[in-house]
Amino acid sequence: MSRYAENTSVSVEKSKAEIERILQRYGADQFISGWDQETAYIGFRMAARMVKFTLPLPPKDSDEFSKTPGRRTKRSPDKALAAWEQACRQKWRALALVIKAKLEAVEAGITQFEDEFLAHILLPNGQTAGEFLRPQIDIAYETKAMPKLLPWIA
Repeated sequence: MSRYAENTSVSVEKSKAEIERILQRYGADQFISGWDQETAYIGFRMAARMVKFTLPLPPKDSDEFSKTPGRRTKRSPDKALAAWEQACRQKWRALALVIKAKLEAVEAGITQFEDEFLAHILLPNGQTAGEFLRPQIDIAYETKAMPKLLPWIA
């Protein structure tokens, strides 16, 4: 099975700008983006909620880029960089698709904003709801008991 946009020529910068335009069109009133060596971030405010998407970036030194597929022979540094950049472009195109699809589903009345973006909504402590809930979901399945609504209260 092929990966969405695996051969895209759309630059990371164009995808990021497209995401910003999509968010504006659907009513976001704040937008921020940033990155470090391993992760890119998109943040925005919409429907009175702060939302953060964390996009893991592939490690530049991965064999996926430094070696050719199949033959596993070493690529030149330029070709390895080009392969890494292609993987980054693919990830950004996929993120643009996800955000647009979620916003269109909300706009069409198929779902609610909070339902579509729940895992990415920022909580007052700086965690996303997904970061907060994932461990509790694991515990609930292991213990077959619902977690306390406010786990920090004994």
